[in-house]
Amino acid sequence: MSGVFGVLLAAGEGSRFGGGKLLAPFRGRPLVEHALLALREAPLEGAVAVVGEGDAEGVRRLCGEHGVRVVENPRWREGQSTSVLAGIGALGPEARAAVVLLGDQPLVGAGAVDRLVRAFEEGAKIAAATYAGRVRNPVLFAREVWPLLEEELAGDEGARRVLRRHPGLVRRVPCDGVGDPADVDTREDLRRLEERAARGERRLPAR
Repeated sequence: MSGVFGVLLAAGEGSRFGGGKLLAPFRGRPLVEHALLALREAPLEGAVAVVGEGDAEGVRRLCGEHGVRVVENPRWREGQSTSVLAGIGALGPEARAAVVLLGDQPLVGAGAVDRLVRAFEEGAKIAAATYAGRVRNPVLFAREVWPLLEEELAGDEGARRVLRRHPGLVRRVPCDGVGDPADVDTREDLRRLEERAARGERRLPAR
């Protein structure tokens, strides 16, 4: 067993979307369910989803259907960093690493997570997915570096600060072809992704 667990960040209110973002339909499923499917299909021992308010009730229901434990983050308004810390803090001693995914990136897929897990098994302390050479999500953190997250994360920047400050710990893992980091901030973003699916510009994960 890898000892790797997933941490899904699903606590934002989606203000730019106008509310209801994570439950908005995409390819016949609620947006966040695509991330839940990736967690289920990836080589992980388990997963937690961090929720706040907003879409929390619907997200909790979907998490129950997919066997993902829900973690409440009462500080979610303080930024994404609080959700990262709530997620890793909820993992037990059996967790050797955590892969952090975002609930509004429906095309990341299990393949990208699988590559990060393999990098961890080869010794990576931080494994970050790259697409066209750019570091994006998801990102894996070995338990040894969790104290860095606890010391340095702040606000809504997520883990990018740690990646910038400690490049020597970061293994860049190309995930082109197995995932896509496109995220949904607005209803227009969602409409464009649906159009791409309809045109077949890339092989999207099957429903």
